[in-house]
Order: sequence, then C-alpha cells, then structure tokens
Amino acid sequence: MIGSHLKKTFSRKIVKLSLDGGFTCPNRDGSKGYGGCLFCSEKGSGDRASSFCEDDSLSIKHALDRQINLLSDKWPDAGYIAYFQSNTSTYAPVRELRSKFEAALNHPDVVGLAIATRTDCLPDEVIDLLAELNSRTFLWVELGLQTIHDSTAKAMNLCHNLQDYDKSCKALLSRGIPVVTHLILGLPGETEKMMLDSVRYVCRESEFGKIFGIKLHMLNLVKGSMMEQKYPDYVSFETMDDYIDLLIRSVEIIPPEITVHRISGDAPREILIAPHWSYKKRTILNGIHREMKIRNTWQGKALEDKR
Repeated sequence: MIGSHLKKTFSRKIVKLSLDGGFTCPNRDGSKGYGGCLFCSEKGSGDRASSFCEDDSLSIKHALDRQINLLSDKWPDAGYIAYFQSNTSTYAPVRELRSKFEAALNHPDVVGLAIATRTDCLPDEVIDLLAELNSRTFLWVELGLQTIHDSTAKAMNLCHNLQDYDKSCKALLSRGIPVVTHLILGLPGETEKMMLDSVRYVCRESEFGKIFGIKLHMLNLVKGSMMEQKYPDYVSFETMDDYIDLLIRSVEIIPPEITVHRISGDAPREILIAPHWSYKKRTILNGIHREMKIRNTWQGKALEDKR
C-alpha cells in the first residue's frame, strides 16, 4: 500500500493534501466535449479538495495551511504531498503549471507532488516540466484511464481512449516519471472479465517498466453528474460483499511491486446517490482486510499461483 511505501521512503508519516488548482478539462470547455465524463461531479471529482481562487503562491500556501492545521494534532511530525486532484491538472500553459506546482513545493511541510490528469493532456512541454520536477522532488502523475475498453470510454463520454493512455504512459515512463493509473470498477456495461482485463493490462510490463501505482474504486453515482440524468437508477454493485469480492480478485493480479493507492471510493455523503453504502469507507476497508485473511490471500497471489 502507498502509505507503507511513503513511510519507508521518508521514515515518517506522509499525508496527501488534495488541492483544487482551478483547472478545467477539455471535456468541459468544448475542446473535446461538454459536461465532463458522465460520472464526474460538478467539481471534477475533487469534492474534498481545498480550493484557491488566485494564481499567486500565497493562496496555495493558505490552502495547504488550512488542511495541515486540521491534521497537525493527529500527526505532528508528518510530511505532506500536495495532490492536485480536481479536473485536469496539466491542462494549462506550462507557465501557469510551473507557478502552481512550485508554489506548493515551496511550502516548508510539503515533500512532494501528486498530479492528476487525463491521458490526452500531456504534450511534450508538459512532460519536460514534469521530468524537471521529478529530478528534484518526490512526484507521481495519475492518469485517469478508468477502463481499457474504448466502447465503455465512449459511452461514458471520456473523450479519450486506450491509445491516448499508451502514448502518455510511454512518454512518462521513458522519462523516469512514476505513473499511477486510475481504474473504476462497475462502469455500465462492463462484465467482471472486462474489469479484470483492465487491471491486468495496466499492470503489465512494458519496455520502460511497470507503472508505479494503481487506484481502484467502485463507480459512485453522484448528484450533479451527467450520469445522474442518463442512468438515474444505476447501481455499480448491489452489495458491499459483491464489491469486496471483485476488489480482492483484482488485488490478487496486481504485482506486489506496484503500490496500491486506493481500494475504495468515498464520495461525500451529501452528493452520493449509489451505492448507498459506499460512503462507509472504514467498513469497506475492514471488510476487505477481513475477507483477505479468510481467503488466505494477498496482493499478487494469483500471479504466484501461475508460476
């Protein structure tokens, strides 16, 4: 898990602070589409992110300070990763990106960056900036692939495809930039086999090595999304046990050297429609760990069994 990896790397507790950097998305501004991906909330799936209105470094510092002040009593000696989460955090001119990323890194308690983006928003000049930052700080880039199946991507109005992912992943890995791939389980029309195929694909060995990490969670139907209008009664997993079973089978095919960054999703309860139980993150995580003990299984076990 990423928490253990970070503690081993930094020899202390490391906490990720979610930021809304004020970015938009080519799937919202008309460059590729309007309204965003069907499942995205009005805030670009960054509903828990701390926002700032201005571009100056002081506003970014204040956004970080607000979160650190809330956490400092619990973890007085922690370090922090500034996580640019909302919308597409590489979708801006390089000058703006540099200003915001550098401002976060200048905070005395920040030890690194995590940058979430789309698979089709990494032009060469942005890759150059990321490579430069990666050479002097701890960094990873999250690619919101969601599924390897282009038919699903089209139905979900993602406006990007597997070819975009392969191109961006290759460009990042070839420059030594760690990649974390985000997949959503339970997208409409996908079978369990299709979901597991997505996990296998992104965890494969490429000519530039493996991805650094993976994020998995169930599809949450939320208020304010286009999906609420198109699939108002959709439920990705009827029961928590159904989700736990598929999640464990996914974890079993993830190589142990790949860090697992998320195994559940917890949309804010006030906007969550379904699954109605998915806000119970601690209950879900406890259920996963308990069931893994019962099954005597672990990350990568299915790969070991094939040897």
